[in-house]
Amino acid sequence: MPPYNYFIINFITFSLFFIFILKKKVETSNNKSFFYYGWYFGFGYFLFSLYWISISLTFDQSFKFLIPVAIILLPAFLGIFYGLMTYLFSIFYSKNVVSSFLIFSILFATIEFLRGSILTGFPWNLISFSFSNSIYFIQILSIIGTYSFNLICISLFTVPALFILRNSRIEIMVCLFFIFITVVFLIFGYTKNNNFNSLESLKNSYTIKAISPNISLDRFYSKQDELKIINELIELSASTKIKPTIFLWPEGIIPDSYLRDMNIYKNLFLKNFGENDLIIMGINSLEIKNDKNLFFNSMAIFNNKLDVIANYNKVNLVPFGEFTPFENILGLIGLKTVTNNYQSFSSGQTRSPLNIKNSKIDLNLLPLICYEIIYSGKLSRDNNFDYIINISEDGWFGNSIGPKQHFSHSIFRSIESGKYIIRSANNGISAIVNPMGIVEQEVKFGTTGYVELSESKLVKSTPFMLYGNKIFLILILVYIFFIFSFNRLKHE
Repeated sequence: MPPYNYFIINFITFSLFFIFILKKKVETSNNKSFFYYGWYFGFGYFLFSLYWISISLTFDQSFKFLIPVAIILLPAFLGIFYGLMTYLFSIFYSKNVVSSFLIFSILFATIEFLRGSILTGFPWNLISFSFSNSIYFIQILSIIGTYSFNLICISLFTVPALFILRNSRIEIMVCLFFIFITVVFLIFGYTKNNNFNSLESLKNSYTIKAISPNISLDRFYSKQDELKIINELIELSASTKIKPTIFLWPEGIIPDSYLRDMNIYKNLFLKNFGENDLIIMGINSLEIKNDKNLFFNSMAIFNNKLDVIANYNKVNLVPFGEFTPFENILGLIGLKTVTNNYQSFSSGQTRSPLNIKNSKIDLNLLPLICYEIIYSGKLSRDNNFDYIINISEDGWFGNSIGPKQHFSHSIFRSIESGKYIIRSANNGISAIVNPMGIVEQEVKFGTTGYVELSESKLVKSTPFMLYGNKIFLILILVYIFFIFSFNRLKHE
C-alpha cells in the first residue's frame, strides 16, 4: 500500500492464498472452516495497514484505554468481509482451475465493493491502490473506475497461481491474456498521457491558492487564540488584492467560532483581502431544527466582507470520529466522537457543485471534506463542475502512513473524473493533482506552504464519470460469462 507501493509482493500473497484455499477445498468438504481462512488473511492485512487509526485516540486521555481495542477490533471486523468471501468460494468452487480463479476474483472484488458501500462504507486500501505510483497503468481508471480496476488487479495478482496449477494449455492462455491486458493498459496510459501533454494550458482569470498551515491539533483541546490562528492563515494566504484569488483553507481550521459567528472578523478580512477575492474554509456550523441543535462539519465560501456565498455540509461522516453509531446507547458508557466534545455531527443531505460567481470569477466547484474523497463513483450526481476541492485535517493520524494513504485517493479520483483536484490539508499533504493523477504541485507532509492553480487544461468528461459503477457490474457479468464458457469447454 501507499506510500511504499511494493505491488510485486501481491503476486506472492494472492497466489499463495488462492493455492492454499484451493488445496484445502480438495482436502475437506467442511465449508465453515473456510470462513476462518479468509478472516485470518483479512485480519493480518488490515492489522498492518490500518494500525495508524489508533493514533487518533492519543489526543484525549479519556480515549487512550480504547487504543488496544481499536488496533484489534477494526481489523477483526473488516476481516469478516474476507471470511465471507472465502466461505462463498468454498460453496461456488469449481474443479476447473480457471473457473475457480475467476470465481475467486469475482467474489473478492464484489466483497470489496460491499465493504466500500454498506454501513457508511470504508473503501480504504483496496489492493489496487498499490499501483498508485504507476501513473501509466492506472489511466484505465478513467474508463472502468476503481472497483473494476480492483477486480482486474485481483486476477492479475493471482495469475502466478494459475501458472503453477496449470494442467492444460487453457491456463497458459489465460495467463497470457492478463499479461496482454497489462500491456494494453500501459499503452493506453502512455498514449493518454501524451495526448494530455499536447493540450494547451489555458490561463485563468483567477488563481486558486490552497493553504497548508500545519497548525497543531492542540487547538481542539486547549484554549488557543483563534485570532492568532486566523492571522497566521491570512499571512500564509498573502493576498495581492490585484488578481482575483480563491483561497482554500483546511477542514475545521477555525476552532471556536461557528459559521454564523464569523462576521466578528469582517474588518480583518476587509483589510487583508481584495474585493474579488474569495475564501473557502472548513468550519463547524450550527442549525436549530425542532428545538434541537444540529452540528455540521461544513465548508463555507466567503467574500472579503465575510458574506456567505455558498456552503456545504459534509455528507459522509467518519464513524466514531464525527458521529457515534447508536449514540443514545453507547453514550451511556462514555463513548463520544473523537473530533468534538459535544454531540455527533449531523449529516448533510446532498452533495452538489457550488457555484461561485462575482465580476471576475464564475466557477462550479465540487466540495469534498476529508475522507469523502475515498468514495469511487459516489462524488455527485451532477457532473457539471470545473474542479474538485478537497479540504482535510490529517493531524489525527500523526506521522504515520495514514495521511499518505489518504492522499493516494486524490490521484484515483482525479483520473476517474478527469478533473483537477485542489487539496488543502492541515498536517497533511496539500497539492494540485491534474486529471492524469500527476501531482503538479505539493506541500510535503509536515511542512507549511501553499500551492497555486492559475492555468489548467480542459479535459472531456471521462466514461467513468458518465456511467459510474455500472461498468463494474458489466465486468462482473463478463467474468461470469467466461466461467460458463470455460466449464463448457472443459466438459467438451
